[in-house]
Amino acid sequence: MNPVMPPAMQQAVQDAMAQGQQPHQGMPAFDQSGAPLSFFEFWPMWAFYPPVFLYTLWLMARYRGILLPTVANPSFPGGGFFGESKAAILELAMAHTPEWVAPFITLERPEVSDTEQAWQALTTLALEQLAAKGLSLPVVAKPDLGCRGAGVRLIRTVAALRQYLQDFPAGATLLLQRYIPFEGEAGIFYCRQPHEARGRILSITLKYFPYVYGDGQRSLRELILADPRAGKLQHLYLHRHAARLDTIPAAGEPIRLAFAGSHSRGAIFRNGTHMVTPEMEACFDAISQRIPEFYFGRYDIRFADFAEVQNGRGFTIVEANGAGAESTHIWDRSTSLWTAWRDLMKQYRLLFQIGRANLERGFKPLSLLEFRRWHRREKELTPRYPSTD
Repeated sequence: MNPVMPPAMQQAVQDAMAQGQQPHQGMPAFDQSGAPLSFFEFWPMWAFYPPVFLYTLWLMARYRGILLPTVANPSFPGGGFFGESKAAILELAMAHTPEWVAPFITLERPEVSDTEQAWQALTTLALEQLAAKGLSLPVVAKPDLGCRGAGVRLIRTVAALRQYLQDFPAGATLLLQRYIPFEGEAGIFYCRQPHEARGRILSITLKYFPYVYGDGQRSLRELILADPRAGKLQHLYLHRHAARLDTIPAAGEPIRLAFAGSHSRGAIFRNGTHMVTPEMEACFDAISQRIPEFYFGRYDIRFADFAEVQNGRGFTIVEANGAGAESTHIWDRSTSLWTAWRDLMKQYRLLFQIGRANLERGFKPLSLLEFRRWHRREKELTPRYPSTD
């Protein structure tokens, strides 16, 4: 494999090959029939969300509360609606379901004098904290505050860890989490009303990492531009592979174009909701009920074989999202615009119903001032994070 390929993507492919894996191994068959993109899939937020926003305004009036979503999960900071700490939610999940969650550490990036000794000391501190938790490189680095894959990188080497720490904004907190080296990834959206004995899976998003394959003749740039999907999203991929765009991959060589399982960063999403099984639903309900006062949100999981997940086993939770999570199956290129809007409106209706029920149980939502402060903090930090793999 060409040595100038970006290290995170290069090593991700090497890990898969070393374990006898192929691209998309362990996932349901990757359907490439039909259009590569839906016509609205990458619309700007101002174009896609207005109908959902108007419906949300109606829900605020209907359920008599502007910030009811912030009390949908009373044990999560702000219900997990916006500006919440990933670490706080994962620590809660780890405390009650440790066998299911990928272990991690948190590190607040301090102000550091720009000297060799200072950066070496900070890197050594991070490595020592990892070792104290029984962890070592490789790890996945991600911001504690943020969404849509912002700042997510696979860290394989001490040099890469140091660079990530240097690039990360001072005063902000980051997570270093065990790397789960499987191709399989999915988002499992769970919901339970506070009065219900059992919850259910509302949505499954199957996440496929995009690849192009060398032919021994064309450059990587040409392969990306010629690909039916990647060619339409070249702005997401070309900059990540700038160092090798003019190289010619060997015939059959798989080139992974994105590491983070985020749609906005280039991962391919397919609707897998029809693949829910009773065993799978019972497993996620049992996990969710062990987490105190958790009713609404999405688990991002990694696995070696989706068939095992359907049997309620064989997966690791890498992130748990609360009230601000989205039913991301809507970004399947076969989903119509009306269906996407309908599914999001259904999701928000359930969210406000749960928030209202919890308010009546005595839980208090964030104040507008608190919410504004949390919102501003995340918005300020996100543009300053390192680039996403």
